[in-house]
Amino acid sequence: MEDMWMNNILLLEDDKSLNRGISFKLKKEGYNVFSAFSIEEAKSIFAKEEICLIISDIGLPDGSGFDFCEEVRKKSDVYIIMLTALDEEVDIVTGYDLGADDYITKPFSLMVLISKVNALMKRVNTVKNYTLLVCDDLFFYYIENKLIVRADNKEEEIILSKTETKLLKYLMENSMQTLTKEQLLESLWDSSGNFVDDNTIAVNIRRLRQKVEKNPSAPKYIKTVRGVGYIWGERSIKKC
Repeated sequence: MEDMWMNNILLLEDDKSLNRGISFKLKKEGYNVFSAFSIEEAKSIFAKEEICLIISDIGLPDGSGFDFCEEVRKKSDVYIIMLTALDEEVDIVTGYDLGADDYITKPFSLMVLISKVNALMKRVNTVKNYTLLVCDDLFFYYIENKLIVRADNKEEEIILSKTETKLLKYLMENSMQTLTKEQLLESLWDSSGNFVDDNTIAVNIRRLRQKVEKNPSAPKYIKTVRGVGYIWGERSIKKC
């Protein structure tokens, strides 16, 4: 069964009637729609929910959809369709330059929009297993044992060991949940049957903190739950 989050769409459109119409049509197609009427509302939803596609208007009451698109693209590879009454070539080019995947101008047929949505979402749903975990500025490509930190328009690549990769993946997959040492040991168990002990966890937790935390002595992400185990203290999102 496919993960439900793979059908999640964020719709940012301040015209309430149009928002309702698009939302109704998307839901009939089987998508989960989170409607927003302002950029601030959209930011709040995007921070809390696992979104695979954003449909965003450009002219919004609290700013430009271009700015929202640019901000999202700095943190995520989520698909974006720009929705606007503007049809000048410069606006279309701007949207693509800022990271939009597709563009549609008003007035438009809902069936045309649905066709574009289906095409993009098909790409999402052909990937049954996600390969990326995202949390704030951390982008974890666990198959490649690689962690990317994006900050101030720069990227830093951090190479992880196989054990660090297993541990980080388990922590981020279960973010905001306290994990016991026994659970962590099980996640690290060597397929060859090699013994993994408590010390292995402690050593790798310490190494991971050095790599992902700005201040390892006061961790934001990998927190100790005294007498129990550890918790990834910020919400992580699964991406394709």
